[in-house]
Amino acid sequence: MPWWRRSQDGRNNDAGRTNTSRNAGGFDGFADVEAATMNPPIPAVRTGTHDLMPLLKAASAGPSPVTAPRLADALRRIDVYFLTDPASGNLVAMWERHAVMFALEGPDRDILMVRARAHGTVPADFADRAYPAVNAWNHDRRFLKAYLGEPTDSGRLPLYAEMQVPLVPGVHEALLDELLGCAVDVAEAWAEWLHTDGAVL
Repeated sequence: MPWWRRSQDGRNNDAGRTNTSRNAGGFDGFADVEAATMNPPIPAVRTGTHDLMPLLKAASAGPSPVTAPRLADALRRIDVYFLTDPASGNLVAMWERHAVMFALEGPDRDILMVRARAHGTVPADFADRAYPAVNAWNHDRRFLKAYLGEPTDSGRLPLYAEMQVPLVPGVHEALLDELLGCAVDVAEAWAEWLHTDGAVL
C-alpha cells in the first residue's frame, strides 16, 4: 500500500497533475532500484549519524536565531500579556481556563516549546473517560497534541496540550508571530473544548 493515497480518478493529489508513471513498475509506480547501483551506495545498516545539523545551521544566514527576548517581543506584537519565570526564563500567559508556557528547549535552546495546561484537573478514576477524549482531540486536530500528565500531589490528573518546533536555522519575525499566534488560538479552543464537546472538565 502506498504511503500517500491517490485520488479516485488516478490523478495525483498534488496540484491535480495526471500521474504518468503509475505503470513504470515497482512500488507505487517507481521502478525497482538496486541499492548497490546508488551513488553513493546505500549503507546496509543505519549508522546513527548524519550531517543534518551543520546543514541547518548554515542555512541560518537569513532568519535570526530564536531567543527568549524575541519570544517576548513576538508575544507583545500579537497582544498576549505574559509573566516571566525568574528561575527558568520561561514566559507564561494566563487565561480564565488555562495557562500557556512558552520556552526554548534542547541543548542549544533552539526548539520552540508551547505547552498549555488547563486549570482544571480530573480525578484518577475519571481516566477511563479522559483518555479517549484526549485521543479524539488528537485525531481531529492538527496542532497542539493533548495528553494527560502524571498525577499531582493530590492524585488528580492534569491536562496538557503541547507543540514543539525545531528552529535550528532561525526564524523570521512573521513566522514566529504566526507560530505563537496559532498556538495561542488553538490552546484557547482546546480549553473551551475540554469544557464543552470534550466533556472532560
